[in-house]
Amino acid sequence: MPIHIAITRRVRPGREAEFQQALREFFKTSFTHEGVWGASMLAPLPGSTERDYGILRTFANEAERDGFYKSPAFAAWEARARTLTEGDPTYRQLHGLEAWFRTPSAPPPRWKMAATTFVGVYILTLVLTMLTAPLIGRWPLPVRNAVFNVLVVSGLTWVIMPFLTRLLHGWLITQKTNQKTAP
Repeated sequence: MPIHIAITRRVRPGREAEFQQALREFFKTSFTHEGVWGASMLAPLPGSTERDYGILRTFANEAERDGFYKSPAFAAWEARARTLTEGDPTYRQLHGLEAWFRTPSAPPPRWKMAATTFVGVYILTLVLTMLTAPLIGRWPLPVRNAVFNVLVVSGLTWVIMPFLTRLLHGWLITQKTNQKTAP
């Protein structure tokens, strides 16, 4: 299973362009680490006073993630980034809903994400309706609905969507390979 990490860093005032350039350079060198599958920078909108930058990284697995963060290249990046940022970065591993469609290439078309999500929701709600109706069918509607939705969201997050995105991985990521554009 790929591992997705979201990092947030607050850039020092006036150092935004330098941070972006340094991060782009680090992205290039970070791909020499075999288990790095993807990296993206989320910059504030132009003209915004916001100074928080997001970095999304995808690794092949936990061992590759751990190896990358222990590497000399990452240590050098951290030393450089600390001169351009304030405070400590925040790291958060993405799970379930937020990581369903993260891929090392471009994200799938929205219609493919919607179709995959529909299949997951349809199958899960059909099965849950059949299984839970005899157990919670006489409960008050707000309670029954809350319990049912907790089961749906939990099932989608930890079982159905990870399974479907693995199963349909080839189909989900094929949109760019068939539409090559001239330089």
